[in-house]
Amino acid sequence: MISRLLEKFRVSFVKVQDSRETSKSKSWLQMILVTSVGVTTFIWGVRELKWLQPWELRVYDQMLRSRPPEAPERRILLVKITDEDLKQDKGIISARRINQLLKKIESYQPRIVGLYLFQPENKYLVTNLQNQENIVSTCLFSSLGRDEIPPPPNFPIDNVGFSNVVADNENDQILRRSLLFVHSSEKKCTTSFAFGALIAINYLDKQGIKYDFINKGDFQLGKIIFPRLQPNSGSYEHLNADGYQILLNYRHPNSLAEEVSLTQVLSGQVKPSLIKDRLVIIGTTAANYPQSSFYTPYSALPDQPPRMPALLIHAQIASQLISTVLDGRPLIWYWPDWAELIWMWGWSLLGGIIAWRWQNPLLLLVVVGTTLLGLVGICVALFLQGGWIPLVPSGLALVISSICVITYTSHQNQRQTQVIILQVEKQQEAIAQLNILLEDKTALPDSYLDFPPPIDSPEIKSGDLLLGGRYKISQVLGAGGFGRTYLARDTQRPGNPICVVKKLMPARQDTRFLQVARRLFNSEAEILQSLGKHHQIPELLAYFEDDQEFYLIQQYIEGHTLSEELPPVQNVQNESFVIEMLKQVLEVLQFVHQHRVIHRDIKPANIIRCAQDNRLVLIDFGAVKLMQPPSSEQTELATVAIGTRGYAPPEQFAGHPRLCSDIYALGMIAIQAITGIPPQDLHPDPETGNIMWRQTVQVSEKLAAILDKMVCYHFSDRYQSATAVLQDLKRM
Repeated sequence: MISRLLEKFRVSFVKVQDSRETSKSKSWLQMILVTSVGVTTFIWGVRELKWLQPWELRVYDQMLRSRPPEAPERRILLVKITDEDLKQDKGIISARRINQLLKKIESYQPRIVGLYLFQPENKYLVTNLQNQENIVSTCLFSSLGRDEIPPPPNFPIDNVGFSNVVADNENDQILRRSLLFVHSSEKKCTTSFAFGALIAINYLDKQGIKYDFINKGDFQLGKIIFPRLQPNSGSYEHLNADGYQILLNYRHPNSLAEEVSLTQVLSGQVKPSLIKDRLVIIGTTAANYPQSSFYTPYSALPDQPPRMPALLIHAQIASQLISTVLDGRPLIWYWPDWAELIWMWGWSLLGGIIAWRWQNPLLLLVVVGTTLLGLVGICVALFLQGGWIPLVPSGLALVISSICVITYTSHQNQRQTQVIILQVEKQQEAIAQLNILLEDKTALPDSYLDFPPPIDSPEIKSGDLLLGGRYKISQVLGAGGFGRTYLARDTQRPGNPICVVKKLMPARQDTRFLQVARRLFNSEAEILQSLGKHHQIPELLAYFEDDQEFYLIQQYIEGHTLSEELPPVQNVQNESFVIEMLKQVLEVLQFVHQHRVIHRDIKPANIIRCAQDNRLVLIDFGAVKLMQPPSSEQTELATVAIGTRGYAPPEQFAGHPRLCSDIYALGMIAIQAITGIPPQDLHPDPETGNIMWRQTVQVSEKLAAILDKMVCYHFSDRYQSATAVLQDLKRM
């Protein structure tokens, strides 16, 4: 007696699954966080190696070219010496001709004149001019393969600016930066100011706007600070940032400034108003004149020359400084490294979340593509305001994180599918053995035949011993046959949340039957444990055996069954209701059938409308019911086959359910909803065996055809997958 009491109170087999909704979310969150951090670290490392820099700079150039054209710089006039002008001087511009040009321009009262011509030995340049201090000339530092070019001898060094510029030599020779200042070590070209910067500074100085170097040497012109380019500024990595460099904020070459030729000025074809109080820059653009020219972001445009003359480069520099100070034209700004790192990590995190949320490959491709377009839109919008933020690394982080998460998810799903398939095989084997035992009465001892087990077991009352040491029964939800369903509270979780306890007693208590029933119960529980990860299937929280009674502990879904939404409780439902109901349940079946699992007992009472979010939840998977005797709803063959009369198809009653058997049951629910007739009251066609229902209701031909195919008598004539039904419904 004592041993039996001890055995009754001892939990002989307990397997508790603690993967709650919160723990599942934490698990996914941890995986996404780890993936995003790993991907961000990888991309940051690749970026540090400068492998992404060419791509990022090409994107930068494209965004520069894509900006809407600005109005021409109204304070600058370009006087270009063309090939036609050079023909008059036999290919060489004489000092006499230049002085003649300067006198003509001086008579129109310009504010500053920039003379971008190399005349290092011409002592007669700029003679007999009243305002020589307003003229700025140029010189050239020596560089690899080029000697120093000194300034004209009659120019004070304060009125000389160097013409050297810095191109991205390591990448594509494109000029994206402007060199404003540098410490000269030349013998004659000793100026520290770039030509373009000097003419802009002198122009603004005439207006009372001074320059200064503040803080740690930052260049300030008026109230505007021009931040110095650092080695890792923007998308640059380990840049040679010697001197004082800033990003060159180009104007479109077609709208830089007004242009006239030397001949037009000398012949009086230029209105004085074009010159008065302006910055006039004189230089040559002739193709056969020895000068420097450079590739720019605009070199890729079909309507632009491959290289931009240095004259126009310095005009761009002067325009940028002047328009920034006087017009508030934005400088090109960029984030510090830590901000760029957070930005890339954010997109990597978003990629992981998207892949977790949308696991269908085609849908994932659409969502990721749309998100990439959003990223491009954000970067372009910010660039229009002067912001250069990482686009290529962020896009790569988004895509790579999505790929990593979807790959991991697919791998986990494949593993989970293999586990479920193995359990399904064990389940089928147990079902076959159980059927043999149910049919073999000779295997039972005479005492069992004479004294069968009681019809029902004593009801568990609140306050009794905790099931499994933790579940306290609070309410009976249902009872019948050899099973009961309870509401219980989990005493070992914070807040003692409500859960559902399903108690299953085998139809027989002999050893062989219990052994097979136990195997069936365990395999079914393992399957439910995996399927419970779907948000439309209750999560299996625990399962165990106690005193030859089997218990399933499942998530409690608050709501009402679909039975309450169908006639006669409610009026006949319309097609929209039926289509939406079919779609929701088919999405669950799509997931379930992918794992080769058959529900076996789809009916309105086993579909719950969740009160929290109105979703339909599929409950009460049926293989373990084989351990129980038939109820009033079930067929007399329920000990061999599971299913409710009217909803289960013929092959299921014959003990050979298929995946399309669930589709049949769902189709019968839809017909019940739209006709108001219970399935068991519908009659089959005597020739085909198909249910006759169309004559009872007005319904669209497309929906009727789908329902007819769902409930065909022979399984081979039905839809073979939930996916196929969903596709036809979506076409409607």
